[in-house]
Amino acid sequence: MPKDDQRVTFDRYMCIPRTLIFLTRGDEILLLKGAPTKRLWANQYNGVGGHVERGEDVLTAAKRELLEETGLSADLKLVGTLMVDVQPEVGVCIYIFTGEWMTGEPRPSAEGTLEWLPFNALADYPLVPDVAILLARLREMQAGEPPFAARSFYDEDEKLKVVFGE
Repeated sequence: MPKDDQRVTFDRYMCIPRTLIFLTRGDEILLLKGAPTKRLWANQYNGVGGHVERGEDVLTAAKRELLEETGLSADLKLVGTLMVDVQPEVGVCIYIFTGEWMTGEPRPSAEGTLEWLPFNALADYPLVPDVAILLARLREMQAGEPPFAARSFYDEDEKLKVVFGE
């Protein structure tokens, strides 16, 4: 299809693509505790990941982000997508990947500290709100299950809501 046939216009809803990676090691998950100086999610635990750069597919971006933020590499699998409604005309589409840790230890990052946390104790840690919801969903997923689709938005009280598609 020619580029002109894509019909990109700025009066339509647009999304910024990002990746979110959850690396596991047995009954533990690698999470990033945001640096206390971060503007967003300071001292809160999040997965690793970031923006998809021009010229990258989402898997390549996820592998790059994992390496940049942890020094680790892994076979990654797409497990879900999350559409985040931020503004009426612009949102964020997060591609969520998981992978099993193979070897090596994560190296420090300017983004914060990397910690292996036990799945059964995640409630004891300050998780980014949608991360807690996503991890609960990931724990429920069965092997071979297709990726989930979800949408998050802020209600009239600015409280985050996550709704999973059926």
